[in-house]
Amino acid sequence: MKEKQYFNPVQFILIIYLACFSFRMVEYLLIRTDQSFFGEAFIHKLIGIFVLVLAARFFSIRRSEIGFTSKFAMKNSFYGLLLGFVVYIITYGSEFLIQFSRGNIPSLQIYVTSYAISGNQGKQTAFIFFALCVIGNIINVIMEEGIFRGLFIKLGQTRYSFIAATIFSSVLFGLWHVAAPVRSLLDGEMSSGGAAVYALMLILTTGIVGVKFCLLTKITGSLWMSMADHFFNNTIINILHIVSLSGVDELQIIRISIAQAISFLIALFIYWKSRAHSKSTFRG
Repeated sequence: MKEKQYFNPVQFILIIYLACFSFRMVEYLLIRTDQSFFGEAFIHKLIGIFVLVLAARFFSIRRSEIGFTSKFAMKNSFYGLLLGFVVYIITYGSEFLIQFSRGNIPSLQIYVTSYAISGNQGKQTAFIFFALCVIGNIINVIMEEGIFRGLFIKLGQTRYSFIAATIFSSVLFGLWHVAAPVRSLLDGEMSSGGAAVYALMLILTTGIVGVKFCLLTKITGSLWMSMADHFFNNTIINILHIVSLSGVDELQIIRISIAQAISFLIALFIYWKSRAHSKSTFRG
């Protein structure tokens, strides 16, 4: 990596973040691709990938230096998918038992929805929507993991510790998700108090998830495990639904929160057990 004169990593991270967040807000508030046929806000994420490429060239950073290494890519991707599978087996199973105990006769149904604060939107079963869901989530994890866990951690560690870079990156990742409650507030779907509470909840929960993804990156020395886990989490929520007599995905927020809490504890345990803190972050 080529360091620029008077290099200030925080300043550069904030510039890149604000540029990406501006494109995100334009898409959420004006274009609203996630409310269209596509069911996913992907345009700002494609732009984010372009920004990532430009930033890597500006700092002369190789792909492997921000986690896109070919070494153990398949193995680490498998581990990420396995982590997601295990925690969601637990949470879907627990939710099933809760619904059974209430006499709601739950069932699993497979169809594509787009995630929204007010509840999942749409019910698509055509192949094209499954393909769009998968492609959209692949774009999402490349952009978000590449920017937040790859570029920001790399830049942050030029001056600060991995833990400090992780906290800063994860706070920004939490703030990244306030776009949804802001739109709901402006559209009149939520009160100012409700939007504030939901925004704070999102900042906290997605911030913790961001820490988990950083730990997975440190453990494996690449982005593949965090990308695979991130992909599984988003995709399973979009396509696998619990339907009961009382509604659809009623406990989805709880399901997601418990799944992420379990996987965070697993990642934290592996990080401590493997002494990952003593290893370099990106090991290409």
